[in-house]
Amino acid sequence: MVTRRRSSSEGAEAMIRENMAADWLGSIVSINCGESLGVYQGRVSAVDQVSQTISLKRPFHNGVKCLVPEVTFRAGDITELKILEIPGPGDNGQCGDFQHTDLCIPGIGCPGGTSQNGPGKLLKKPGASSSAPQNIPRRTDVKNQEVAISPQQQQCSKSYMDRHMESLNQSKGFRRRHNSWSSSSRHPNQVTPKKSGVKNGQMKNKDDECFGDDIEEIPDTDFDFEGNLALFDKAAVFEEIDTYERKSGTRSRGTPNERSARYRHDENILESEPIVYRRITVPQASKEFCTDSGLVVPSISYELHKKLLSVAEKYGLTLERRLEMTGVCASQMALSLLGGPNRLNPKNIHQRPTVALLCGPHVKGAQGISCGRHLSNHDVHVILFLPNFVKMLESITNELTLFSKTQGQQVSSVKDLPDSPVDLVINCLDCHENAFLRDQPWYKAAVDWANQNRAPVLSLDPPVNDMEQGIDAKWSLSLGLPLPLGERAGRVYLCDIGIPQKVFQEVGINYHSPFGCKFVIPLHST
Repeated sequence: MVTRRRSSSEGAEAMIRENMAADWLGSIVSINCGESLGVYQGRVSAVDQVSQTISLKRPFHNGVKCLVPEVTFRAGDITELKILEIPGPGDNGQCGDFQHTDLCIPGIGCPGGTSQNGPGKLLKKPGASSSAPQNIPRRTDVKNQEVAISPQQQQCSKSYMDRHMESLNQSKGFRRRHNSWSSSSRHPNQVTPKKSGVKNGQMKNKDDECFGDDIEEIPDTDFDFEGNLALFDKAAVFEEIDTYERKSGTRSRGTPNERSARYRHDENILESEPIVYRRITVPQASKEFCTDSGLVVPSISYELHKKLLSVAEKYGLTLERRLEMTGVCASQMALSLLGGPNRLNPKNIHQRPTVALLCGPHVKGAQGISCGRHLSNHDVHVILFLPNFVKMLESITNELTLFSKTQGQQVSSVKDLPDSPVDLVINCLDCHENAFLRDQPWYKAAVDWANQNRAPVLSLDPPVNDMEQGIDAKWSLSLGLPLPLGERAGRVYLCDIGIPQKVFQEVGINYHSPFGCKFVIPLHST
């Protein structure tokens, strides 16, 4: 067995390593263990040269404080180690101003060596092939001081500052405590970094330039939002804008006598030419209405209305076509009054609406029967009242034949009408002619029933004279062009029954359709 004796140089090297390991105690370091284990920071509590381990107390893992008071790492797990703070003379062991450099620990992945200036901390620049030890400079407060350094020391200082700024950007998770070290505590071989930057005539280093703002300059009073808002007079500004728009004529919406400052979703803001609101002219108009968009719709007399229908029938718009168009438009309006999609849907079948249809033995009654057929097709419970007559008009007979094929109910006596209020009453009892029907018992009984029922009333093509109407209507539906209806007609609506434009011109009416994309539009009194 051969025993190898340790030479004097090897013993000195081991002693140096032990002394350096003791110097590391209390230093704050950052240990990178790769992607699997992450990065740890803490204060060095023990360095074991034999087992190749290093221990940290009060450690942080990836910026979060660990639950355990101490963590030990093996040399094989460490990929990079950086010093964040080196303890100085009189250090109380608390976390101070962080300073970190790349460190190579003897016995942990890098060879040890002796320094030409005696024992010291070993530095290793990443990627450098040289293992020669270098001195670690300590940070000192050397304001307004200059130190003469050699060219070799200038190169060392430059590399130190580069590494210092690079590691400083990686330690943003730690809070910095600014403290100064006296110039007497500097190492004899320590290099003083040069100053950079001038502010208010004082030299400041890079750290002070980045973190040296005085927090006392931050105002301690809250911003007065109400006071600043009161400086802006919104009413005066809006009034000025409104006055400018009225003078410049930029507003051209609404009725001719009233210009609206707001636009609807179906109105175009950009206009290519001025709007002409009066696009319908009649020989003589006793009353005028207007649409929602401001178009003027004049009324016509019953004689002119009758002549218009006669000319239209001559060109092919027969009575059957008019009845069908009137029934469709009236049923569409009635469905909207009943609630539309909110009331008529498969989930609401238990609340089926009920409509009472009061019809007389004339063309207006035939229009009501056509409306009742379309309502019944849309799952509305329709009760049709029509008195018995020996002989009826052909149009009524045809409409009754179609109505009998629906689920609607037909009654000839007022006693068969429901006693409880219905959802809607459609009045087709009155007509422009045959005034003697108003003296019949069935007419008076139907009027009394409708007035006692609390349901709203929709009147189809009512006559002009208010005294001839025994039932007050909430809504009235006119055909083609409105008649000069009175107050008892309620709110007037207008429906398109398909009369061509040249038919209007033939009877002396300059006509341009006011309906737009709809077949039923509301009218407003001017």
